[in-house]
Amino acid sequence: MNRQIGANGMPTEVLLVEDSPGDVRLTQEAFREANIAIKLHVAEDGVEAMEFLRREGVHADAPRPDLILLDLNLPRMDGREVLALIKADDKLKSIPTVILTTSEAEADIVKSYHLQANCYLSKPVELEVFEGLVKSINEFWLTRAKLPKVWQIT
Repeated sequence: MNRQIGANGMPTEVLLVEDSPGDVRLTQEAFREANIAIKLHVAEDGVEAMEFLRREGVHADAPRPDLILLDLNLPRMDGREVLALIKADDKLKSIPTVILTTSEAEADIVKSYHLQANCYLSKPVELEVFEGLVKSINEFWLTRAKLPKVWQIT
């Protein structure tokens, strides 16, 4: 099955893997202001993220995300493990995966890129700066970056 991104009224599907309700709310509000054509799905931990991506259990009908925003510090399975699983899976590895985390540790940055993250962003603590960062993610990844117009869904 093929799905054309942004065509025929289809929303751009974004998976946010984030355990902080406050950061989820801020991200939702910033995307809402930046681009109404985004459908934001939230996984609260790494296990739920992988179930969503693999369409398991309650996520059997989950759409394939066009972009993944992944926190590193998650319960049950951390973001580093999730990233490694995504990039090792032939069906998932082409999904752009952006690390969006509070960590500014050099080891986390190096490890994330070693695991083939597409981008590493540190969450700012100031509300307005955080909103601006989410809007810039929308501007770059969902507006300017060239993503395949059609995903092969298997």
